[in-house]
Amino acid sequence: MVESELSYEQIRLKRVEENKKRMGELNLNKLAQSLRVSSSPKPSPSKTRTMRMPVDFSEVRRSSRAKGPPPSYKEFGLEPLERPRRSYQRRDLLNRVYASDEARVYAVDRAEKLQSSLDPEFPSFVKPMLQSHVTGGFWLGLPLRFCKTHLPKRDEWMTLVDEEDEEFVAKYLVEKNGLSGGWRGFSIDHQLVDGDAVVFHLITPTTFKVYIIRVNDDGNNDSDVNEEDEEDDIDINKKEKEHVSEARQLRSSGKRKRGGRK
Repeated sequence: MVESELSYEQIRLKRVEENKKRMGELNLNKLAQSLRVSSSPKPSPSKTRTMRMPVDFSEVRRSSRAKGPPPSYKEFGLEPLERPRRSYQRRDLLNRVYASDEARVYAVDRAEKLQSSLDPEFPSFVKPMLQSHVTGGFWLGLPLRFCKTHLPKRDEWMTLVDEEDEEFVAKYLVEKNGLSGGWRGFSIDHQLVDGDAVVFHLITPTTFKVYIIRVNDDGNNDSDVNEEDEEDDIDINKKEKEHVSEARQLRSSGKRKRGGRK
C-alpha cells in the first residue's frame, strides 16, 4: 500500500517538473505577466463640470400690460343655456274626442259617394281617420294593395293638394306603406279629427288630390237625414262636374298620366 502511494507521488512530481520545463521553453510565464500589465485599467481624464442655471418656473406672459388678479365669477353666477324651441300647435292627448260609430259610418258613406264621382282614370281610395292619424304619432298607413300597384317603389316625397289647391309635402315610406314626415302638418292645418273620412285621388305618380269629409258636419244630424242627403247629392253632383272638367284638362295637357306610365 505504501509502495503504491510513493510510486504515484513520484510520478506526479515528475510530471510537474516536466510541465515547468515545457512552460519555460514556451515562455508562458513572460506572456502571462505581459497580459497582466496590458489589462490594468488606465486612469480616465477628469471631466470638467458645467454649472447649471436655475430654471424659472414663473408664468411666461407675452402681454405688455400690467398683470392683475384673476377675475372672480362667483358674484355673477352662470347663466343657464336655453335652446330655441319651435312654437307649434300641440293637441291635448288627454282630451281626445272619439267619433261615434254612426257618425263614422255616415262620413265614410259620403266619402265613397264623392269617390264614385271622381275620374276613374286616376286611382283613388277612402281613408277613415283614427286617433293615431291625427294626434300623437301622426302616422298614416295607406292600403297595401294600392301602394304596391300605384305608388313609387322607393321612398319619395308626395305632394298633397287640398280642395283650395294649396300644396303640402309628406314623406312616403315604401317599407312601411305610409306617410310620415309632413303628414302631421297637413293634419293639423286642416284640423282633422277622429272619424273624418279623407279621399286620396292620385292624379300624378307623386301627387294626391285630397278631399276631406268632416265627421262633425251638420249633415250628420239624424233628425234631418233625408233633407241633408238631398243636399249632399246636389253637392256631389256639383263636385262631379268640377272633377270631370278637371280630369279633361289633365288629359288635354298631356302632363299627368295614370301611375306615371305611358
